Amino acid sequence: MGRGKIEIKRIENANSRQVTFSKRRAGLLKKAKELAILCDAEVAVIIFSNTGKLFEFSSSGMKKTFSRYNKCLQGSTEMALVEHKAEKQVCKEADNLKDEVAKLQMKQLQLLGKNLTSVSLKELEVLEQQLSEGLLSVKEKKEQLLMEQLEQSRLQRVMLENETLRRQVEELRGFFPSTDHLVRSYLEYYPVERKNSLMSHNVRGPDVTCACNLEKGDSDTTLYLGLPSDHRKRKKPERESHSNDSESQ
Repeated sequence: MGRGKIEIKRIENANSRQVTFSKRRAGLLKKAKELAILCDAEVAVIIFSNTGKLFEFSSSGMKKTFSRYNKCLQGSTEMALVEHKAEKQVCKEADNLKDEVAKLQMKQLQLLGKNLTSVSLKELEVLEQQLSEGLLSVKEKKEQLLMEQLEQSRLQRVMLENETLRRQVEELRGFFPSTDHLVRSYLEYYPVERKNSLMSHNVRGPDVTCACNLEKGDSDTTLYLGLPSDHRKRKKPERESHSNDSESQ
């Protein structure tokens, strides 16, 4: 069975109290020594009994440990002072910020036309000037934004119109074949008529072809302006009959 828990309070019996003190003191010093050895720690224990008797243990010497303790304590004090100064500085900056916020809030209310009871005439004139300049800047910015919106809407409208026209052109191209195809088809289907037409209108020379031929038995020079051969044959008997009549006369 394990030992029961002992209530931590002052032992009233002097003999029991002295026995407990001796046992626990020895155990505490033993634990301090083990702690210093096992963990390589600098340990110092000071114990005074109720009769004023001193018991102590130090792993590195009591004076050395005390000197180190004093330095740490002094450093802690200085650190505390530094922290206190920093806290005061932070509080001061916070107070300054609060004052500045209060001034800005008051300025905002005055710009809105409120809380003007304690404002002098000169301050009112300055406030009026500031409001006028601010209103002018707002108007200029508003006009700039409106112009940008108008330009953007105009560009969008132009793009939509161009897209509509492009679609219409594509639809019209789908209804009609290409011009090159028509020209090639005409030349392919009508080559003979075109050749005959060019030959019928062809003249020997720049404008008129002169054919000067001497007929057998005829000394006259005949000018043929592209007349057919049967026409020349018809003209020849007429000239012969005309010459015979003149001789008979």
